[in-house]
Amino acid sequence: MELEKLLFKMRNEGVIHAGSEVNKAMVAVSDEARRLCTHLNNGVYTNEQIRQQVSQIVGQELDEDFSLFLPFTTDFGENIKIGKNVFINSGCRFQDQGQIFIGDQSLIGHNVVLATINHNYNPLNRGTMYLKPIILKERTWIGSNATILPGVTVGENSIVAAGSVVTKDVEPNTIVGGNPAKFIAHLEDKIK
Repeated sequence: MELEKLLFKMRNEGVIHAGSEVNKAMVAVSDEARRLCTHLNNGVYTNEQIRQQVSQIVGQELDEDFSLFLPFTTDFGENIKIGKNVFINSGCRFQDQGQIFIGDQSLIGHNVVLATINHNYNPLNRGTMYLKPIILKERTWIGSNATILPGVTVGENSIVAAGSVVTKDVEPNTIVGGNPAKFIAHLEDKIK
């Protein structure tokens, strides 16, 4: 299956059944993403070389202010869109089959997981995957060891505290934390 057809099905249907033609095509793209990530994570590179390699993985030319500390893994690669002046710290894992959008000037801490897939609750159909995008709006800050689950939008300027598990949308200009993440404060109350 051609990549464009696969991406169209994944983005518009939002369901992948185990063993289907779409699943097999997704696995082939995932194999290439794993190969590229393994190469990236096992070398010593300048920031410019990292930027070039990540651009290849995500299929998008990243701006010169993009910065990523290794190691980094993505399950698919082709469904990540990264804005300008984005920083991604080491140990991040992106499960991007359902699409990940990272807004301009966003910061992502160590060991953050962005997971866009959920599975069927029925154990006989557990291989069925449901895809939902994760959207990090402009100037978000995702703290170390946070996990953001499928379908979540983190509003502009918002902060997700370290170690949080985000299961619901985060309003703009707020701080959330905990498991599950809950409102902590309005950003304006913390800015001095």
